[in-house]
Amino acid sequence: MNIEKAYKTAKEQYAAFGIDTDAAIQKALKLPISLHCWQSDDVAGFETKPEGLSGGGIMATGNYPGRARNGEEARADIAKAMSLIPGKQRVNVHACYSETKKFVDRDEMDASCFKKWMDWAESQKICLDFNPTFFAHPKSQDGYTLSHQDDEIRAFWIRHGKACRRIAQAMAEAQGSPCYVNWWTPDGSKEVPVDCWGPRARMAASYDTIMNDKSIDRKKCVDFIESKLFGIGSESYVVSSAEFCSDYAISRKMGLCLDMGHFHPTETIDGKISSHLTFMDRILLHVSRPVRWDSDHVVIFNDDLKNIFLEIQRGKAWDRVVLALDFFDASINRIGAYVIGTRAARKGILCALLDPTKPLQKYEAAGKNAQRLAMMEEFKSMPFGAVWDMLCEKAGVPVGMAWVAEMEKYESKVQSGR
Repeated sequence: MNIEKAYKTAKEQYAAFGIDTDAAIQKALKLPISLHCWQSDDVAGFETKPEGLSGGGIMATGNYPGRARNGEEARADIAKAMSLIPGKQRVNVHACYSETKKFVDRDEMDASCFKKWMDWAESQKICLDFNPTFFAHPKSQDGYTLSHQDDEIRAFWIRHGKACRRIAQAMAEAQGSPCYVNWWTPDGSKEVPVDCWGPRARMAASYDTIMNDKSIDRKKCVDFIESKLFGIGSESYVVSSAEFCSDYAISRKMGLCLDMGHFHPTETIDGKISSHLTFMDRILLHVSRPVRWDSDHVVIFNDDLKNIFLEIQRGKAWDRVVLALDFFDASINRIGAYVIGTRAARKGILCALLDPTKPLQKYEAAGKNAQRLAMMEEFKSMPFGAVWDMLCEKAGVPVGMAWVAEMEKYESKVQSGR
């Protein structure tokens, strides 16, 4: 069955429930997803520096060949991936992806350190987002940054934070669109510390100092704070816990980032979205896939993914949620990782937009719970695949697995030579 014929049948089936598949496709293509630059090179970064550390709770596993070795290769890889992914995209850059001829430490970075990223983004007609990098640095080797007890080390990271907001504002001004900045720190302890209070007080004070910079336009530089349950080297205590971050975000009128892998191993985040958006203006989602721990596996089209987008759709909250990706798999082709993960996220968006939310809500309000459950079950076997194929067709990207041949061709001609 060809794409047009299959889509026509699917369109009629969804229309019987009052769902406009054309409108769903159009909206699904317009919602931006921010691709993370760090899948391209396994979170190594491109800083020019005399020394540094890996770690701080960051680890990409695997040794598949073809890793990007510099910014040019990373951008080429991301551009190739984007050509195979339908819909509007952004790119999320970490501060450690600075590119300079001479060493520029993180507290001295400015927008010129990311000129290549900004010029490339303009050429690609996309927008950039940004992340301070509080790991892989000599001043983070004991596991503490913004909450450090040493005043000088803490001051260094505060300066880094301020520099990152200035960079984000410059990006926003260059692209004519807000730059979304995500704040995650690895601060914590392998064993349970005696003093859990001091680091959190220092962390809050550090963030206050960074965020109180009056030169920053908060409509251009839009900040989100991200929590974590544990990390490598912070298994017993994390300063920026879920409670700390949500309380800080609410009290300071700041955005909150929910990462799918940053909670207890059996804890999902879909139910948290309505809770937080009852009290907050906006949240950022880091779409990832934890497997037993915060392992940042490539996103797939599973129930956890579907449920977060269903929660957004049913709350009519698309304009209050920023969507970004955060996974890094070094065990498979990295273009493949980008394409599989981002297409899965876009599928999740489309699937949610095809949800029969209104009739389900009517059943629920009337106490017709058997009917509600019956409709939810029926929609599990609706011809979603035909609508997804049409979305890809309209976006001008390969349908089905046709993109795999493009990945293999790029691997043979480009990545294999690295």
